[in-house]
Amino acid sequence: MEANELKKILREIKSGEKTWETEQKVVIIDSMLEHIGSVDSELRDQLIYSSFSQLIIEKNLLEHELLTKLLDMALTDLLLKGIGEKGTDTVFTRSFTSLLIALILYRDNKDDFLNQHTILRVKDTLVNYINLEKDLRGYVADKGWAHGIAHVSDAFDELVKSEKIHKEQYGEMLRALWAKVFVFDSVYIHEEEERILVPIFEMLERGLEIKEIEILLQKIPNELKKQKSLIEEEGYWFLYANCKTFLKSFLIEVQKKPKLHSLQKSIENCLNSNWNLLA
Repeated sequence: MEANELKKILREIKSGEKTWETEQKVVIIDSMLEHIGSVDSELRDQLIYSSFSQLIIEKNLLEHELLTKLLDMALTDLLLKGIGEKGTDTVFTRSFTSLLIALILYRDNKDDFLNQHTILRVKDTLVNYINLEKDLRGYVADKGWAHGIAHVSDAFDELVKSEKIHKEQYGEMLRALWAKVFVFDSVYIHEEEERILVPIFEMLERGLEIKEIEILLQKIPNELKKQKSLIEEEGYWFLYANCKTFLKSFLIEVQKKPKLHSLQKSIENCLNSNWNLLA
């Protein structure tokens, strides 16, 4: 189905002129997958993503078998499309595929139709994806939201909530998310650090040991000193800004959670650790 035809149908469904029950749902969904990374922000975000959200979360109209098939296509064909590229349009496919995965995981957390092998495959693929993602753009002029790191964080959040994921898997996910904070390619300006924190807090709520975070926090000052001599000056200041913004956001959220009082102290100590020597 051509993009304009899909756009027309989805607009009509969104306005109530047509319903999913009266349309060829599977044909439309196949086209939605085909155009999931469209550079037309209305089609990609307001129509395709919002339609998937309506179908999977609000109305629960997709059979478990179809959702399983969609998840397999997302993991096999879409999530790693163009991986490693920077500044190209393939980021929209990767990013909005992450959101589709998050929706399917949400439905599985409600209905329990995916087996543990599949959930572990999701975990492995998401970790691989976030480790390899180089395009860190948030809002892209004339094309709308890319926001790949924020969107994959949403997928990780739903993954952490799965009963088929156990505490033994938290460390791998934590390290993958953490590494995406301390980047020097650009400065996050669209609250990416806050989205990264969401699955981290979910892990803490579900049994991740505070000491795992404290170990990572203790390494930050020395790592910054090390990187200052290894990367170009502009990149270093990008890293510095991302690091400090993340820690401040982390501290604000931790202060709202009495159970994490000791973590608050660790973050404060990190923020107060000779930062003037790093400037």
